[in-house]
Amino acid sequence: MKKLFLLLSVFVLFNSCTPEQDIYSIVVLPVESVTDLPVEFVLGETYQITMKFYRPTTCHSLYGIYYEKELNTRTFAVRNMKEERGGCTELTDVLITQNFTFHVTNTGNYIFKFWTGTDDEGNNTYLEYNIPVI
Repeated sequence: MKKLFLLLSVFVLFNSCTPEQDIYSIVVLPVESVTDLPVEFVLGETYQITMKFYRPTTCHSLYGIYYEKELNTRTFAVRNMKEERGGCTELTDVLITQNFTFHVTNTGNYIFKFWTGTDDEGNNTYLEYNIPVI
């Protein structure tokens, strides 16, 4: 019995000394607008493109860009790391700018799709741009 009590005491002691870990999740946020997108690309050139999005809470921080490539279609969104803790303040008008570079490697047209969220039926919506390569 003493051994069981000692074992439980040691378990409680080590468990109470374990520091709390911050828990994060990765979320995808919609793009509000796109700027610096040219009307045409030149093969072999590199372009800087700017996306703007709203930061929803003080617990969200930029984690990069979601990027998907299928043939000449490119789909983009904003990835954020969300700290899962209490005390987050909702933000309504904090517009963040995120730049990325795009290198043109194919001929034909590129279709750029910037995810803007979902509609009332749960379907994905996009800002779409069809950009020819000259």
